[in-house]
Amino acid sequence: MGETASAFVMVAASIAALLGLILRARIPAFLALLLVTVGFGLAYGMEPGAIIRSIQSGMGGTLGFVAVVVGLGAMLGALLESSGGIRALTQGILGTFGEKRTSLSLGFLGFVVAIPVFLDVALIIVAPVLYGLKARTGRPIIAFAIPLLAGLAVSHAFIPPTPGPIAVSDILGADLGWVILLGAVVGLPAMLVAGPVFARWLEGRAGFQDTAPVPLEADEAGGRPVSLALALSVVLIPLVLILAGTLVDALTKAGAVQIPEGLAAAIIFIGHPFSALIIACLFAWIVFGPGRGVPADALNRAMLRGLEPAGVVVLITGAGGAFKQILVDSQAGMVLASALTSTGVSPLFFGFSVAAIVRIAQGSATVAMLTAAGLAAPVAQLAGLDGAGLALMVLAIASCATVLSHVNDSGFWLVSRYLGLSEAQTLRSWTIASTLVGVTGFAGTLVLSLVV
Repeated sequence: MGETASAFVMVAASIAALLGLILRARIPAFLALLLVTVGFGLAYGMEPGAIIRSIQSGMGGTLGFVAVVVGLGAMLGALLESSGGIRALTQGILGTFGEKRTSLSLGFLGFVVAIPVFLDVALIIVAPVLYGLKARTGRPIIAFAIPLLAGLAVSHAFIPPTPGPIAVSDILGADLGWVILLGAVVGLPAMLVAGPVFARWLEGRAGFQDTAPVPLEADEAGGRPVSLALALSVVLIPLVLILAGTLVDALTKAGAVQIPEGLAAAIIFIGHPFSALIIACLFAWIVFGPGRGVPADALNRAMLRGLEPAGVVVLITGAGGAFKQILVDSQAGMVLASALTSTGVSPLFFGFSVAAIVRIAQGSATVAMLTAAGLAAPVAQLAGLDGAGLALMVLAIASCATVLSHVNDSGFWLVSRYLGLSEAQTLRSWTIASTLVGVTGFAGTLVLSLVV
């Protein structure tokens, strides 16, 4: 068997083993990824010591960046949640767009809310708004929920600091500023198609008229009400800083503008995701705590609660980094990348396809992104992708990691529970909407690849 065929068989067997461990044996993704990483190294003929070094390098290299960003992002989201900032965003955006354009406003609401908050947490927080709209208008809850879910799914997949794009960007070496900028360009059309447009069609279908969701309240820390401007500023501060740092870095390197060296260095420093999120967390702590008469202990408890789900995500992400590193250090990834490059297959299609297979088979978007990123990293390297090209590769992987949310995805059951939908109704609504997000997002990525 040739080297390329051997590498292909080994990688395919590793992915199959990963899916089997997660789906059949019900082993947690963190342990499954580490088992597959060790198994791949041994089967490929690596020395045991080299395997351990690869795991240490992969975990450390990934977590050195991802753990900080995911942790800070989780705390920022917890501060928004506990202060009532999410409620302020909800009421403000709905009031701005008006009830006649409720679907559009809910799509934008989901897009904004999911930037600092995990998708499941965001749905739980905003769910009372959906119940209120259903009661006030008498329309099916699906008319309001699908636009909101589309917005949540888009930001969760395309806009850092959510874990998926953060982890893929780190593995591929993509600049977060480019990912945020191009992710918004790709994501907003995807939100419109999968949200307001699809919801308008779905509302008239039979079987969605008598759903009865169970209302669940979000816990808030008290204090004076938060204004829309304040809540929105907390969300936008890290995004604006990161984009500014990326823009200044790109312009100065290209010689397009003359910026004093000290000023440029300062902007780039505060525009790093670490600095930007630290600044945003400190700002949120001040304005949501002392600024509203809320005791520090209440904010501390809220931030600790926010870190609990982040810990699981960080460990899985680190294990994904270890799997990526074993593919790199064994040279198997580079062998496959060389073979793929010689066929002329687009790197974007490669990332999209791998992510789709893993996502459909095992359900977790994060695991799908990490697996695809590990295989796509050498492909991107051989293709000479950088800057916007790497960001588009991130978006291609993220797009297909969003498609076909079904019964093996925890998000599927969360949507079913909170909206009072049966499994069949959830498949006909949320599953199709998630697929529209992914397919539309990938189409937008392909279009952008022709012009950037």
